[in-house]
Amino acid sequence: MNSVNNTKYFFFLSYLALLSMLGFIATDMYLPAFKAIENTMQASPAQVASTLTSFLAGLAIGQLLYGPLVQRIGKRNSLLVGLAIFAAASFSIASSETVFAFNVSRFFQALGACSAGVIWQAIVIEKYDAAKAQRVFSNIMPLVALSPALAPLLGALVLESTGWQSIFMILTGLAVFLMLMTIVFVPKEMTQDHEASQTRAISNWGLLKNTKYLGNVLIFGACSGAFFAYLTVWPIVMEQHGFAAKEIGLSFIPQTVMFIVGGYASKILIKKVGTEKSLSVLLIVFTLCVLAIVASTLVFTFDSLLPLLISFSVLAAANGAIYPIVVNNALQEFTDNAAKAAGLQNFLQISIAFGASSLVAIWAALGEVAIGWGILVCAIGVFAGYWLRKQSSWSQVKANFVTPDPARIALNSDKTDKS
Repeated sequence: MNSVNNTKYFFFLSYLALLSMLGFIATDMYLPAFKAIENTMQASPAQVASTLTSFLAGLAIGQLLYGPLVQRIGKRNSLLVGLAIFAAASFSIASSETVFAFNVSRFFQALGACSAGVIWQAIVIEKYDAAKAQRVFSNIMPLVALSPALAPLLGALVLESTGWQSIFMILTGLAVFLMLMTIVFVPKEMTQDHEASQTRAISNWGLLKNTKYLGNVLIFGACSGAFFAYLTVWPIVMEQHGFAAKEIGLSFIPQTVMFIVGGYASKILIKKVGTEKSLSVLLIVFTLCVLAIVASTLVFTFDSLLPLLISFSVLAAANGAIYPIVVNNALQEFTDNAAKAAGLQNFLQISIAFGASSLVAIWAALGEVAIGWGILVCAIGVFAGYWLRKQSSWSQVKANFVTPDPARIALNSDKTDKS
């Protein structure tokens, strides 16, 4: 009986992992096909690159849509709607003959992908208690790091054998497969559950008024921002140091491996010292990595990029361990509105990461210096989030910034003198 339950649990985790990776697979799998798409559509490189921008726009907007939709029609139906949109848009992309049609379809493909990215987290929060949910997040979130590494390789193989259109036909098939798995693994919610969920509904502002939720989300977003600040400029830094494209590609392997190692190592750490102590330890590691990166980019000048590569690889491991903890902690604050909380969390994370990437891109010509400043600014955001999550309410936050009242100080001084 246990073996049957273990097998079912394994397939359920695999289903959740595919949902979590769907957006990243759709983002990265077609990257090797840029030149082939240019040739087919007689488009410029800039026009084809705009298809990635339109996807990111849809990905950001879509994060906020599925919370309200889940409250209206439930997680199962919302997932089926989102995956159906993803499948139809993927098929439309494969049939596109112009960049405009491609872009419109990519936007809707991203909107569909958001259903998977938001709702899988809500399923975990509502299905398991806090401790079990933490273990599930720690199992699944490190796998997301595999998507950017493996999806382009798979896309290149498909491109070489059958053409770029087949990449999007595979994505169509994947969405249909996930729809079938959704029917199997996600139960129908009863009508009265929907009515109850409407009663428990909360606005985005209501979510943000919870300091513990917002603090954890800020840590998640700022850690992601530090990650993207590095990834945005690192290829340019390597080019400035004379490295070839193949070497640049290989240089991303250590960060990917360390991110996965960090994610699974956090499970061991949590078992030994608990979630809160684990987060404190991991943020100390994060701080040491930031200091090492700042030292090797803003303070000292090295001929070798090895100190920066090693520092960031350890920081990637810290991020891989921090993500599951802060995501679970944030969503545990709103177990009755997990889908909406997950959507807002993902939106803020993407926005912060996009902002960090955009800012360092402006000063990309500065190379390592841009990375150093970008990560330093994001680190300030991380510790602002850590401080905020320790506050019980915004009233307590406000109390920490109250201007001293001279009259009250004088009154207290008089009382002291009399005593």
